[in-house]
Amino acid sequence: MTSYVFDWVDAFTDQAFGGNGCAVVHDAGTLTGETCQAFVRETSLVECTFLEPSEVADIKVRYFLASREIPFAGHPTIATVASLVARGLTRGRELMLETGAGLVPITIDAREDVPRITMTQVAPVFGPDLPRDLVAAVGGIAADDIIATPQVVSTGLPFCITVLRDHDVLRRLVLDQGALARLATHLGHGDSDMMEPFWVTLEGATAAGDTFSRLLIAPPSPPEDAFTGSASGAMAAYLWRHGLIESPRFVAEQGHWMGRPGRAEIEVLGPPDAITGVRVSGQGRVLMSGQLHL
Repeated sequence: MTSYVFDWVDAFTDQAFGGNGCAVVHDAGTLTGETCQAFVRETSLVECTFLEPSEVADIKVRYFLASREIPFAGHPTIATVASLVARGLTRGRELMLETGAGLVPITIDAREDVPRITMTQVAPVFGPDLPRDLVAAVGGIAADDIIATPQVVSTGLPFCITVLRDHDVLRRLVLDQGALARLATHLGHGDSDMMEPFWVTLEGATAAGDTFSRLLIAPPSPPEDAFTGSASGAMAAYLWRHGLIESPRFVAEQGHWMGRPGRAEIEVLGPPDAITGVRVSGQGRVLMSGQLHL
């Protein structure tokens, strides 16, 4: 039997049971992809990370859903760094992560009890525009509930960014897996890294927020993500590029209707027509620690 230490971290929050949970497994280079996916299913979390040594960065991070490995994810990145900080495995305020989407620079502010972590996501890749009716069907809403042309955007993981009219539409969303399959067929992405649509409103869940979003997920993952850091980066790039926000700095909120409020401070780098990256900042709170025995 081999044992692996892990931390369960709530990301994009400073409160226990807030934000989005992620289990971070250390020294996991010997684990197979199948074992990593089985662990994610066992936790009932959306994603978990598995750490191993890197030859090009401070540490290598692998990201797994219950169904597959993905190149990058936002809230697990915050959780990973919070775990490293809690275990005294960081030196100074800067850290470099090796991910499937490339190198991700990290800045750590540990002056508070719960560290504030900033990741600089890679420059966005803007993919195809998508028909409003095709995307609307995925959420069970009308095409005119969408106020801007949906577009595939990636800052390490591709999402269909979809801006909705108001909170009422956001609340009415129900995932239609058949429509999601038709969207994937339209894109020709039947088995790619493409994630579900990221639904965005231009009004915070609270007075402190500027955007409020949801991500509904197909099985075998849980039905909804509490906070989606990678999609928030892609969303920020989309909003800045298309003139839907006045400032490249804003506060994104997610998870409040799930009872798991999350918050990120976001800064888009560069002018709208030449974005060089997206900084996404949030706190990560270690909730519990333990050992995995295999």
